Amino acid sequence: MNTRREFLWNSVMLAATCGMPGALAAAMKYDRDGVMRLFRLMAEETNARVEAGIELNRKGPMLFTFKDKDGKILENVHLKVTQKTHDFKYGADLFMLDEIVDSKEKNEAYKEHFAAAFNLATVPFYWEDLEPEPGKPRYAADSPRIYRRPPTDLCIDWCERNGIEPKCHILNYANFTPQWAKGDIFKEKSLLEKRMRELAERYARRIRMWEVTNETFWGTNFRGSNFYQQDDFIEWSFKTAEKYFPANELIINEYAGVWSSGYHRDRSRYYMQIERALLKGARIDGVGLQFHMFHKGGAEDVIKKTRDYYDPMRLFDVMDTYAKLGRPLQITEITIPAYSEEPGDEETQAEILRTLYRIWFSHRAMKAIIYWNLPDGYAAFAKPGDFSCGENMYYGGLCRFDMTPKPAYQVVRDLFGKQWRTNFERDVGGQFSFRGFHGTYELEATANGRTVKQEFRLNPDFADRIEITV
Repeated sequence: MNTRREFLWNSVMLAATCGMPGALAAAMKYDRDGVMRLFRLMAEETNARVEAGIELNRKGPMLFTFKDKDGKILENVHLKVTQKTHDFKYGADLFMLDEIVDSKEKNEAYKEHFAAAFNLATVPFYWEDLEPEPGKPRYAADSPRIYRRPPTDLCIDWCERNGIEPKCHILNYANFTPQWAKGDIFKEKSLLEKRMRELAERYARRIRMWEVTNETFWGTNFRGSNFYQQDDFIEWSFKTAEKYFPANELIINEYAGVWSSGYHRDRSRYYMQIERALLKGARIDGVGLQFHMFHKGGAEDVIKKTRDYYDPMRLFDVMDTYAKLGRPLQITEITIPAYSEEPGDEETQAEILRTLYRIWFSHRAMKAIIYWNLPDGYAAFAKPGDFSCGENMYYGGLCRFDMTPKPAYQVVRDLFGKQWRTNFERDVGGQFSFRGFHGTYELEATANGRTVKQEFRLNPDFADRIEITV
């Protein structure tokens, strides 16, 4: 294991002795009812706020007026409305695209499940892995393989073919600064600026959202990066990104203490970091909040560690607080453990996920929800299929190692594909109004033996009306 992986391993408390799956599985048995206690206890109040928030923040009105060719309002119209896309973004990381080298069938299943469930994909731009040698970036689809780091062109081309929006992760993550790029501050800044300029020239028109900095609370001497230790690390990174990505969305991202013991409303260190950067002129367009449940131990330990994460009041309070910064929020990385393949554990994972997604989706400031690992057994800090250590040991994927969907996967598909999607067919009058989820639609109207089709949008920021001649 190299220095970077050792550091992360220890820092986020993922250390475990590989090769002891039985001992670890026993250690991570937990009380399913216990972790759900606050969700269930507060279900009535939570549901009231969620339902009101979804209706107010995720839906809007549309008024149709149907006329004949002479401009007279029709009396009877058969109307079919089909929602094609969502404005709200829901996705996962795309780190295993064509990465399963020992099974073509699993590779194809990965792509099939991803495209069926998501409209957003987080694409890896880790500097150390994207440009392992200076001046030799791994952009091209046929670039040399690095595990969980599919080449950029491969990812973006696939996204565009499948109607999925790609998102960059990440421009300046000090943990992945290449060894060859480290040195004095002038050197590091110069090479970072060169990296941003080249990425903008190649991808700015194809990728709208760019995460700029990530996980900056690791300490003062982070992997030998001199620039990381400077006070202007955040501000410089965003101002430089703005220079090369003037029309793109620039996002900050963080894991440490966002929801748990490090949260103290607007005195939270992440909140104050963003506030300071904004006051110093940094253009931060979005705030990323990670939600990795990397907690292990016995039943009491898991319940204690997850108390803040699975508390509806805490979840709403965190979102309300960060919304005061006046920037859209994203849940950028999510891991909800199942801890095993036992049916009861998988069902609990699905119930937790459904509850969380409903809470997040209902909040006005939230713009995206991004799960982190689609399949089990291919997460960070472990070999494929080794569930004894690393992030694999949490069984936090939405699909199993054999790529069959788990109940949690079906939750995501059902929420965004059925429950939060507006489709109907009915007979209506010459004027008709409905409320639907924000996104793009196709209507088919039939009257007096004639049928017309038309696309339209339900916009999040204003009511709309359309006049249609049939």
